[in-house]
Amino acid sequence: MTTEHQRLEQNRTGEVNWMKWGPYLSERQWGTVREDYSTDGNAWDYFPHDQARSRAYRWGEDGLGGITDDHNLLCFALALWNGQDPILKERLFGLTNAEGNHGEDVKEYYFYLDSTPTHSYMKYLYKYPQKAFPYDDLVETNRHRNRYELEYELIDTGIFDDDRYFDVFVEYAKADAEDLFIKISVVNRGPEAAPLHVLPTLWFRNTWSWSDSGAKPVLTKREGTGNSVVHAQVTNNLLKQHITEYYFYCDSVVPLLFIENETNNKRIFGTDNATPFVKDGINNYIVHGQQDAINPYNMGTKVSPHYECMIDAGKTKVIRLRLSKHAPAQLGNLFADFDQIFATRLKEADDFYATVIPPTVLADADRTNIMRQALAGMMWTKQYFYYDVDLWLRERGVNPWAPAFQRRHVRNSDWFHMNNDDIVSMPDKWEYPWYAAWDLAFHVIPISIIDPEFAKKQLMLMLQEDYLHPNGQIPAYEWNFGDVNPPVHAWATWEIYTRDRALNQGNGDIEFLKYAFSKLLINFTWWVNRKDEGGNNLFQGGFLGLDNIGVFDRSAALPTGGHLEQADGTAWMVFFSEQMFQIAIELALHDPLYEDFAIKFFEHTMWIAGAMDRIGDFYDELWDEEDGFFYDVLRMPNGHSTRLKVRSLVGLLSLMAVAVFPREAFETLPRFRTKAQTFIMRHPELTGNIHLPSQEGIRGRLMLSILNEDKLRRVLSRMLDETEFLSDYGIRSLSRYHLENPYFFYHEGQEYKVGYVPGDSTSGMFGGNSNWRGPIWMPMNILLLRGLLQFYSYYGDDFTVEYPTGSGQYVTLYDVANCISERIVRIFLKDENGRRPLYGGAEKFQTDPHWRDLILFYEYFNGDNGAGIGASHQTGWTGCVARIIQALGYFTKETVLDMSASMAPVKYQT
Repeated sequence: MTTEHQRLEQNRTGEVNWMKWGPYLSERQWGTVREDYSTDGNAWDYFPHDQARSRAYRWGEDGLGGITDDHNLLCFALALWNGQDPILKERLFGLTNAEGNHGEDVKEYYFYLDSTPTHSYMKYLYKYPQKAFPYDDLVETNRHRNRYELEYELIDTGIFDDDRYFDVFVEYAKADAEDLFIKISVVNRGPEAAPLHVLPTLWFRNTWSWSDSGAKPVLTKREGTGNSVVHAQVTNNLLKQHITEYYFYCDSVVPLLFIENETNNKRIFGTDNATPFVKDGINNYIVHGQQDAINPYNMGTKVSPHYECMIDAGKTKVIRLRLSKHAPAQLGNLFADFDQIFATRLKEADDFYATVIPPTVLADADRTNIMRQALAGMMWTKQYFYYDVDLWLRERGVNPWAPAFQRRHVRNSDWFHMNNDDIVSMPDKWEYPWYAAWDLAFHVIPISIIDPEFAKKQLMLMLQEDYLHPNGQIPAYEWNFGDVNPPVHAWATWEIYTRDRALNQGNGDIEFLKYAFSKLLINFTWWVNRKDEGGNNLFQGGFLGLDNIGVFDRSAALPTGGHLEQADGTAWMVFFSEQMFQIAIELALHDPLYEDFAIKFFEHTMWIAGAMDRIGDFYDELWDEEDGFFYDVLRMPNGHSTRLKVRSLVGLLSLMAVAVFPREAFETLPRFRTKAQTFIMRHPELTGNIHLPSQEGIRGRLMLSILNEDKLRRVLSRMLDETEFLSDYGIRSLSRYHLENPYFFYHEGQEYKVGYVPGDSTSGMFGGNSNWRGPIWMPMNILLLRGLLQFYSYYGDDFTVEYPTGSGQYVTLYDVANCISERIVRIFLKDENGRRPLYGGAEKFQTDPHWRDLILFYEYFNGDNGAGIGASHQTGWTGCVARIIQALGYFTKETVLDMSASMAPVKYQT
């Protein structure tokens, strides 16, 4: 057991809270729903970036490369000034949804280079230009570009030409759980000496100015230590529940600039300030020379040591800091073991990752680098998320006791029960500084590689009473908790359980599984009651996270009237039901009371799967026999129905709805076996077109699947066709067939069109950042890969398909999964010319030694050339590539054949 594993165990048992401090600080608190108190609900415009330096936040904090405690009470982050910018660089800049031609986008370059699960060691890089940051240029140029033009990025402005920038590395090493060493290393990459003001900043979140406020904490200068020292003292009893007093140590005597974390009302609202020393005081002192902006009495709630540096070309300036609960008298020489602690923690991190990265991957430096940065990003994008919706609504004058028809129409006004006050895995902390429930289900897959306990807790978080709606709905995200995301939590629960069980010699966390199942049961019931309009087991989930993939906005009322019966919505529900069935079987093998649930979910699965293709040839069902594909069906108010024949992931998702079981699992449940046999005999109309669990595969295995063998081959022939779904870089979200053959639908003189677009969407549906008409999405590829491996574990080597379609080469489904996995990983890997498809024509990323090994994990990827698009900085679910790389390193045919229902060996207790 490595030292990091020991820390994880200490944290799990409660012996030491190693997670007390971490990178839980948002990178954008401005422009979020939580901070929006506007009358029109326009969060971006109500609290823009320009106000962020001057205005105290209500619900959180943000900063550059920062850390905070697990309740975001005391924060540390970096501030910089190059002598040219109009403002301090205290937080990341980006465009709002209305300012960009392709939606909101961060316009900075920063990278999460390393992190252990306990954050005992972390490393971050920010690239800071030496010339004035081109704020106005980025806004104006992007505003004037249309949807057919590329986004205008920071690197396109020429700001990094001649290498006139600083590489600012921030590293953290924990001496103990509440004693953190901080190293800031600034490298001048430019051709000549350049000035830089470095302002490492410590501050308290403003908890004292609101209706639920308490006494104000205080930061004061501590005298007589030979170093500049700040004492952080908590006087509020509510705060003392979470943090104690701390000391902030500098490596030398430097000026300390104190202000208050209070809004500059005069600048923002034209009213009087509560104090002369407001939030933007340090900015005004440094940038504008405003001497009276700083508190001369060396106290406040925000402080920055002021390091003025002139750094020669190619040289590095190192600043050493320490944030500790230990007083000076307890420490002696404050920085005596600074270098040793960093060296030790880095070695411990290397030792830890050597246990989770396969040996074959470790032998490949490029793959190791990609996998480790992916996992580091998953750790860095943890964020403290605070949102008491009841309090937030009351502050906006919304009364929960008022009748719904009298209640003011405000976002999330049906979610009074929610009180989120937790560390949550985010998609990322700028574009999406809020959790997204279905994203999170994918996040836990790579997270479980290094911290299974945190993965389990994240899944349980979404199911607990402060999150799950009393009606059973899982909250989507703060922009609209009531949006409908795909039901992937049962699958994630089963994946995490089986992986955990495999790591513990067959002993799974059955209590975790029971808890999750009990809550998922409520969620399943919500789906059945709310999203099956016709009561015929065909589901209308809405947009289901796939935004603009369809002909219409599937989350809005249809222009035709009527409703959609969704091929993906129904496949998701088969998938959900299968996973619940799988969990129920496992629980029934430990507790016979769960056998009834196994019966229930077996029957649910059969009803829903059977509804997707009824016996006989019907014009109004999801399966199109002529095309060999599933489509959405539009049901009109007059009773007429038509298939919307768009070949997309909507139809491919039938491949994920498969579950494989060892026969002995059923043999230990005789009542279930009898009930299942009776059900199949009584309902031949449901079972004629799907794969039945009565048909044995290799090693006596049984399988439940929407797709029988004929359907499987027909759908795969589409997916594996390089003129359709199969890209050099994975599976596209829309068939390339629609490039030359777009789909048209006409209604009352209006034309609706779906065409293949490999990159940024040219459609305004769902805003500028909705891109499901061609690009490659990592989470969908993960589910398709899982489906292929499930089918292989049932059919084995005797089942082969043409790969690619039309090539004349036949391979097993294991080989198909392997080949698609390699195509996906190819997005990130250097090719034979040393270029990464990820970066397309961005030459600096392709050739510069200080850029080419830095990996960005984009939200999705161009369906033709693999270039990264969308949210660029470690969007959470793209971190799943770490799981793909790990699987390529570990999974042989034999290990896959030894699997049953998951990517982990299954050992049933009888």
